[in-house]
Amino acid sequence: MEKYIINGENKLSGTVEVQSAKNSVLPILAATVLTDEKVTICNVPEITDVRNMIRILNCLGCRSVFSGGNVTIESSCADCYEIPRELAHELRSSVFLLGSVISRFHKAKIAYPGGCDIGLRPVDLHLTGLKKLGVRIKEDNGYISCECDKLTGNEIMLDCPSVGATENIMLAAVKAEGITTIENAAREPEIEDLQKFLNRIGAKVSGAGTGTIVIRGVEKLGGCSYLPISDRIEAGTYLIGTAMCGGEITLTHANAELLSSLLHKLRENGCKIRIKDDKIYLKNDRRLVSVKSVETQPYPGFPTDLQAQMTALCCICSGNSIITENLFETRFKYAPELRKMGADITVIGRNAFVHGVPKLKGATVVAHDLRGGAALVIAALSAEGRSEILDISHIDRGYSGFEYKLRALGGDIVRASV
Repeated sequence: MEKYIINGENKLSGTVEVQSAKNSVLPILAATVLTDEKVTICNVPEITDVRNMIRILNCLGCRSVFSGGNVTIESSCADCYEIPRELAHELRSSVFLLGSVISRFHKAKIAYPGGCDIGLRPVDLHLTGLKKLGVRIKEDNGYISCECDKLTGNEIMLDCPSVGATENIMLAAVKAEGITTIENAAREPEIEDLQKFLNRIGAKVSGAGTGTIVIRGVEKLGGCSYLPISDRIEAGTYLIGTAMCGGEITLTHANAELLSSLLHKLRENGCKIRIKDDKIYLKNDRRLVSVKSVETQPYPGFPTDLQAQMTALCCICSGNSIITENLFETRFKYAPELRKMGADITVIGRNAFVHGVPKLKGATVVAHDLRGGAALVIAALSAEGRSEILDISHIDRGYSGFEYKLRALGGDIVRASV
C-alpha cells in the first residue's frame, strides 16, 4: 500500500505534455487482437489499466513490447480465448475484449469485469448487441461465455448511448459478414478515435461521433502505427488543479475542442485561458467565483470524469454551486473526504450543494476511486498544511507519473509506503 504526502499552498506553474487518452488506448489495445499484423500505439500512458490490458493480451498469446512510451503488439500467435478472472476483476475495460476475441476465435470467456466502484455499469447492452450479431451467451458462476458459428451484421438499437457497448459492438462487427448499424450510439471522441484506428488497419466504419455508426464487414485487417487523441481528462485535471492552486500552466498535445465544456466553466470561474494549435494556457492569480451549476452529460456535455475535480474547485470559490451527476449514482464518495479538509458540501441524491470556503485544511483522506482520488490530490495541493492521500492505487489506474508532473509544476507531493 502506498500514499501521497502533500504540503499545500504552492502555486503550480510550467508545462505538461498530455498523453494519449486512457479511454482511447484501452479499446484500441483490445482491437489489436483482430489482426495478425504488428500494431504500434504511440504516446501511451504508463498506468495500471494499460499494464493490465497488456497482461491480458499476453495471456491470450499476443506478444507485446512497451518501450519509450510506445506499445507494440503482435497478435499472430494469439491462441487463447479465455480472459483470466484476476485480471478481468482489476480492469473494467477488459470487457472490450469480448468483441475482438469473439471475432478472432468465435468464442470467448471472461469473468465479470471490475474497475472503480462508481455505480451500476451493467454489461447487458454489450451482450444484447453481441446476440444480435449471432453470438450465443451463457452467464454462470461469475463468468460470461460466448460462442458463435459466425458473426453476421445486423441493425442494433442501444437503449442508451453506452460508450463501452458501442465500442464492443464495433469491435465484433468489423469482420462480420454484411453490414452492422448501431443506432443511438455513443458520440464520445474516443469512439471516433477507435473508428480512425480501425479504418487505418483496413476496416470500413463510418458515422462515429454521430448517433448512427455503420460497419461494413471485411475479411482481413492489417497493421499500422497510430497516435491516439490526447487525454481530455488528464488535461482537465491539470487545468483545474492550477485554477485551485493559482499559477499558470501550458498544456501541449492538448485538444481544446474536446474540453470546450470545461473551458467554458473555468472562464466563468474567472480563469484566463488562451488556445493556440495544440496548446492550452491557463492563468489564475486570484480567488475564483463559483459557477452556479455543473451537470454531467454524455459528450459534448460536461464529462463525468471531471466532475469530482470541478467540485473540489467549487469548494474554495466564492459563492454557491450545485453539482449534478447524471451518469453514475455513487460518484460522490469523495465528498466526505473533502469535508475532512473543511469543505462545506452536502450531497442529496445525485446533487452536491457546495458553499465555497476561503481555503481547505490539510487532512488524512482516502481515495475511493480514480477521479475522486485525483480531486483529493489537487484539493490537498491547494490546502493549508499537510495532507495524506491513502489508497492511491486507484489514482495509478489513470494518471501516469502524476506526482512527478505535479512536482515539476511546483507542487510539494511525494509517494510513500503506508
